[in-house]
Amino acid sequence: MQSALETGVFPGAVLLVRLRGRVAYQSAFGHAALIPEPEPATLETVYDLASLTKPLATATAALCLIQEQRLSLEQPVHDLLPQLQGSGIGCATLFHLLNHSSGLPAWRPFYERIAERDRDQPGYLGSPAAKDLVLDLIRQEAVVYPIGARSLYSDLGFMLLGFILERLTGGSLAAFCLSRVHGPMKAAPLSFLGRGTMRSGEPANDGNRERIDRRLVAPTEEDPWRGRVLRGDVHDENAYAIGGVAGHAGLFGTASAVLTVSGCWVQAYLGGEGLLSPELVRHFVARQERTAGSSWGLGWDTPSAPSSSGTRFSPISFGHLGYTGTSLWIDPLKQLEVVLLSNRVHPTRQNNGIQKFRPLIHDLIYEELIGGS
Repeated sequence: MQSALETGVFPGAVLLVRLRGRVAYQSAFGHAALIPEPEPATLETVYDLASLTKPLATATAALCLIQEQRLSLEQPVHDLLPQLQGSGIGCATLFHLLNHSSGLPAWRPFYERIAERDRDQPGYLGSPAAKDLVLDLIRQEAVVYPIGARSLYSDLGFMLLGFILERLTGGSLAAFCLSRVHGPMKAAPLSFLGRGTMRSGEPANDGNRERIDRRLVAPTEEDPWRGRVLRGDVHDENAYAIGGVAGHAGLFGTASAVLTVSGCWVQAYLGGEGLLSPELVRHFVARQERTAGSSWGLGWDTPSAPSSSGTRFSPISFGHLGYTGTSLWIDPLKQLEVVLLSNRVHPTRQNNGIQKFRPLIHDLIYEELIGGS
């Protein structure tokens, strides 16, 4: 970890490791902020979790609704979002969205269209109308391959999942996760931060009453689009443009809060009683063989060569990465959980050293705590 700091992989980070239910290692390294003034990272530093939002919030929320029989993996998207009737994506199912096999492209700069409208209609950015625009733009997307034919990691698919969950629950994804998922898990601090939350000092109007102290949030990029160093605003532009609460990004939290959610998945995987259904958990984290050549489960990835989890984690392991420099990998065979949170995009995203670093640190952790060749 110290070597990663010295070579500029990230300005700072928190590493938290649990083995067989007991914390085996935890430490903070380097700086949470470099500009405008240096600030040390601590175990209480809150990070923008980026795409860890997908498994920790969106997929977990979907699983809870499925076990309540309010959702089904085989429901077509157009049944849940009638606006998608007759569109290329309409016949995809919840399974396809969670498995990244819907045929949707990986990413589109929707925020540019929203920002353009905001110039003519001040207040459009972050409004419910901006979400409606994104839904319409996704409706117009042609699938890039037949639904279910293969997996292509797609932010667009998880944006749709966020819209579906909000439509079904009648409120924001942030409010549902707080009341039904992260609140009962006692995973705190862990929450979405809607636009303006940090600047006003009050929670956004999304039903999320949990506050995160701005002073504890590690800043991300010095962003030319927003004209400032981002702190408490989601780094992902599309998530920011629809209000900061989205199915693909927007969750903030500490390493210990991430580990709390991880522990609930591990407990269920091992058959323990808790919030999550063991049967559904094992299904979600397993590689879905019906999608040819895919490493994806449902909301979770599994190791494939080369893997950010390194070379030692068992084939039944599952995990996910976040663009800002975050990751979570879990090996249920060894009951090993590794949370690595950093802000490698501070002060710029032009830094990809973490790609080589992640497998090295996971191999080292495995060697030190479990051994074997």
